[in-house]
Amino acid sequence: MGYFRKMIVEDDFRHKGMRKRLMRELALLGIQDQNVLQAMDQVPRHAFLNSAFSELAYENKALPIGLDQTISHPLTVAKQSELLQIKPGMKVLEVGTGSGYQTAVLFHLGAKVFSIERHMALHEESKKILHALKIKAHLTYGDGYKGLPTFGPFDRILITCATAFIPEDLQQQLKPGGRMVLPYGKDEDQNMLVISKDLQGEYRAESHGKCAFVPMLQNRNPKKTNP
Repeated sequence: MGYFRKMIVEDDFRHKGMRKRLMRELALLGIQDQNVLQAMDQVPRHAFLNSAFSELAYENKALPIGLDQTISHPLTVAKQSELLQIKPGMKVLEVGTGSGYQTAVLFHLGAKVFSIERHMALHEESKKILHALKIKAHLTYGDGYKGLPTFGPFDRILITCATAFIPEDLQQQLKPGGRMVLPYGKDEDQNMLVISKDLQGEYRAESHGKCAFVPMLQNRNPKKTNP
């Protein structure tokens, strides 16, 4: 529990300057969607970290948030957000709230965010931080493999942890014409996938390069499907 941050969310000129520098770095690394860069520029990443890591908050690094979980590299957050192709007003399911940082980025992209987290401590911590930052999102503690059928279907689904299979429940909650972005695979053999669902309900998978995420944890035995 020692990683969890104190409720301090000041965002001064120094932080904003470091964020601007990070956005320029992300653009040089290939992020082209200006909406994504603008959204990330509005989110104080340092607010989602323990103060011990505040000096590293705007470096392109994954950092611990407790319970063997991490806040993703800013480049990873930007890439996943770009692949989602979000338009304002879209309903987005995020599987794995974690620190809440990606949740905040999705909010600033104009999404109606529904996020689910398996770890109660992370769920409670992210809820406090997002509330303090006035980020509106429907946050749920539960099994990400099951999604949130009560609130579906969703225009977009983002999985923020690696899964060795694609849960059928999540596929069913994706709207026709929707997109799901997820890290697919085990250990060091992971790829960033985009699953598209056409208007006839057929699925198509595209790989967008190697990635490295902590594994998605399951409480039960969900139905399995492969891309």
